[in-house]
Amino acid sequence: MDITTRNMDTSLQMKNRVRVYRAIHDLTQEELAKKIGVTRQTVLAIEKGKYSPSLDLAFKIAKIFGVKIEEIFIYEDPQEKNDVEGI
Repeated sequence: MDITTRNMDTSLQMKNRVRVYRAIHDLTQEELAKKIGVTRQTVLAIEKGKYSPSLDLAFKIAKIFGVKIEEIFIYEDPQEKNDVEGI
């Protein structure tokens, strides 16, 4: 795949550990939602990977848990995995 095609690829994935950190801090989805200013449904969608939060929201979540954003949100580029497997 050339670089032009790769830049147009929209199958980028981001995993997260929101549910894990929420459990560590003994917070319900509703409690976390109130702290970060969203609905419980938004927290649920983030946890299930159906919604990628804005950068601002991701930083708010990280701040609530007292960790770096990279500890909660893990970016995965499926193309990089394919590149490594194809070596």
